[in-house]
Amino acid sequence: ITRKLDLSIAPGECWCVLGRNGSGKTMTLHTLAGLREQDSGTVQLLGADITQLKRDATARMLALLPQVIDDIFPATVLDTALIGRHPHIAPFSWESPEDYAAARQALATMGLDDMHDRDILTLSGGERRRLAIAQVLTQAPVVYLLDEPTNHLDPQHQLETLQVFRKAADSGAVVIASLHDVNLAARFADRCLLLFGDGRWQLGDRADVLNEDSLSELYSTPMEAVTWRSQTLYVPASGHP
Repeated sequence: ITRKLDLSIAPGECWCVLGRNGSGKTMTLHTLAGLREQDSGTVQLLGADITQLKRDATARMLALLPQVIDDIFPATVLDTALIGRHPHIAPFSWESPEDYAAARQALATMGLDDMHDRDILTLSGGERRRLAIAQVLTQAPVVYLLDEPTNHLDPQHQLETLQVFRKAADSGAVVIASLHDVNLAARFADRCLLLFGDGRWQLGDRADVLNEDSLSELYSTPMEAVTWRSQTLYVPASGHP
């Protein structure tokens, strides 16, 4: 459990949450999404206590990309992307042409525009992950909570996905993503939240918190800063078992 976490995130910021397995990254994101009640304090979304908001109102402002998605029933790729429009559709109403256009645009953004009629049960792990991301893009929130968005993605799609959310932040959205790749965080984040797994945390500007000392403590293994093509990369120290 993360103790006494105190953070404020402004529109236009991209945050990355880093920590070992089991350090509380998912729990923190679920708490920020209002899916889990915090032990103390409040979680505010655009100035309102998230526990006082109706779920459909929350869903119009905030989207959560889960770490794991289970598909029980068959569905097409397009229909699955359209789920993201549900918070915006009135009860007993059908999807509008604008809803379909938003879903198609999100699928095109994620490179799935030729798969509209594919059954989701036939997709590869990486294709299914990109579809899940297209669904939250279709939702068009102002806050994106992304639990390991690069899961199952090859290097090309990892970079393309994070570029999509970097662009969303640059356009005024709030992006909070948990990642395991420190170098992707260093490349795309404005600020980072480090969770040490024992209740302690550290947050700050990317350049201030990503360093050999903090990362070595965070991952319980020596981390070394390496300069490559004028960039600083962080790797496990050579010779460490």
